[in-house]
Amino acid sequence: MAIGLIPRYRVGSVYELTPEKLRSKGVKLVLADLDNTIARYREPEPSPALFRWKEELNRAGIEVFILSNGRKPNRSRRFAKAFGVDFISHAGKPRRKGFDAALEQTGFAAEETLMIGDVLTEPIALDTVFRRIRYGIETPFRAACPHQEGLE
Repeated sequence: MAIGLIPRYRVGSVYELTPEKLRSKGVKLVLADLDNTIARYREPEPSPALFRWKEELNRAGIEVFILSNGRKPNRSRRFAKAFGVDFISHAGKPRRKGFDAALEQTGFAAEETLMIGDVLTEPIALDTVFRRIRYGIETPFRAACPHQEGLE
């Protein structure tokens, strides 16, 4: 798992990250950003579709772990508990500290890990001016992604 601001792959949503595609890349751990990546902001619980996605990954031997920059640890804690996964909030991405802590906590190697976040996936909702501005700022990083069509 190389850490940087330019994603290696780009997909429309996490649901495009199938067990087959992830296993073909040697992925055994998915570090997932929470807000606007796997759930809408303030969405209190995982959707049925998100549960199905996680179960498909789990059946293939792939774990999911929430790595969020959220400053409200109760948000991440409640969501992760309902989702049945571990988490780290206030991770400080893109700095290494949160990534390294997640790898230490899970026991996986960086080479077996894929981080999904706002730059790798399209945001679920652009429902405020701030989010539209942030998306605009992130656009050059998305455009620089060498694999625009996913993990093929």
